[in-house]
Amino acid sequence: MSQNKADFLLFTAAFVWGSSYGFMKLGAETMPPVSIAALRCLFAFFILLPFFMKRLRKTDGKILKYSAITGFLIAGVFIGVIYGVIGTSASTAGFLISTSVIMVPILHGLWIQRMPSFPIMLGTAIVTAGLFILNGVTSISLDKGFVLCLLAAFLYALDILFTNTFVSKVDSLLLGLWQMGFAGIIAGAVSLLLEAPRLPHTLPEWTAILGLAVFSSAYGFTIQAVAQEYTTPERAGFIFSLEPVFAAIFAYFFLGENMGMGELAGAALILLGVWAAGGTLKLPAWIKGR
Repeated sequence: MSQNKADFLLFTAAFVWGSSYGFMKLGAETMPPVSIAALRCLFAFFILLPFFMKRLRKTDGKILKYSAITGFLIAGVFIGVIYGVIGTSASTAGFLISTSVIMVPILHGLWIQRMPSFPIMLGTAIVTAGLFILNGVTSISLDKGFVLCLLAAFLYALDILFTNTFVSKVDSLLLGLWQMGFAGIIAGAVSLLLEAPRLPHTLPEWTAILGLAVFSSAYGFTIQAVAQEYTTPERAGFIFSLEPVFAAIFAYFFLGENMGMGELAGAALILLGVWAAGGTLKLPAWIKGR
């Protein structure tokens, strides 16, 4: 797979993740929050299972170990996001969760003991400003929600970095499949401890769970694992910074939420930041039109 194709697949993952906020909002109105995280992952695992039964025979201890690590991180992200949003404002939560794009190049630089390049640093600064404006953050207070959202962003950044390392050592498709199963089991265990888990009862609840399972989890996280084998963690982080832009677009068209000049300016800055990282993040040919 070429790097351009991998970037395009990550772009589609960010696109479907942008739709997940609407499904989460729909489900969280009546369902226990951590149950949503557990069910979306378990359903995604069983949806993917029939398509890759023959490939599952190649599963070994290394794949299961790596999948358990990324599954733990994904479950932590989902749980941190759910409880973080409850404990702080939506705009602050959206910004904090999106700071994973800042953490990825910093953590990667520490790991390889090399400072990020100037284009990466410039792009990170511009994207950060765009996230501030897009999410309408005017003030930040160090409360429980702040800490949980920041922890979720940190776990998300680690997931990107660990995935980038693991896909060079094992079958990336199997990693994407098994990590959903582990994430579901871990989130399910937390749900048993913190709430009374249950299956969806109504059409809106089933719509929310299946939408999250099929698009965000089964497709999004599996594609992330497969595509990251052919690109860098910095590129992945920058592409994933487009997720709140897509979330705002979906909210406008399907939830009736207005996009003001601030949101449009923030989205434009995020796109500019992605372009500014041109030293390592060049636009794919399908965007350039050639």
